[in-house]
Amino acid sequence: MILLISDIKDDSIMKKAIEQARKTMNQDVGGPFGAAIIDANGTVLSVASNSVLGDHDATAHAEINAIRIASKKKQTHDLSGCVLYTTAYPCPMCLGAIIWANIKTVYYGCHKEDAAAIGFRDDFIYSFIKDGCDDPAILSIEEKDRDACLRLFEEYKEKDKQLY
Repeated sequence: MILLISDIKDDSIMKKAIEQARKTMNQDVGGPFGAAIIDANGTVLSVASNSVLGDHDATAHAEINAIRIASKKKQTHDLSGCVLYTTAYPCPMCLGAIIWANIKTVYYGCHKEDAAAIGFRDDFIYSFIKDGCDDPAILSIEEKDRDACLRLFEEYKEKDKQLY
């Protein structure tokens, strides 16, 4: 479930995310994006910001960084029961990571349109997905060596490996 930040009674967690984002934004490490994760008891597990520019890493979004920190702290990839606070509606990559981490509640501040208004292209990616990811001018995606890859998948299943 994703909720507007105005629905939150205690905004101290969001303030931590904002402060972290402002700090690294002013250091030219990343944009105005911050995130924090708390566990079911309200304990802060992580406070992180976007570090794309500083890390030279397109995946170093605030939500991803916060998930990585919280997961290491809890020693698990499963953040069930945790809540994520973020300064902006998560981009498609971050939404995927949030879902993979089993986080069921997200509080956000700014809308997708707010990010677009200052030049970020989240909306562009949402449109690409909505249109079926079928625009080779943006990204070419085609099947290759499916049989070999299926064998790999079958090996994984036969070994009864953990699913996540």
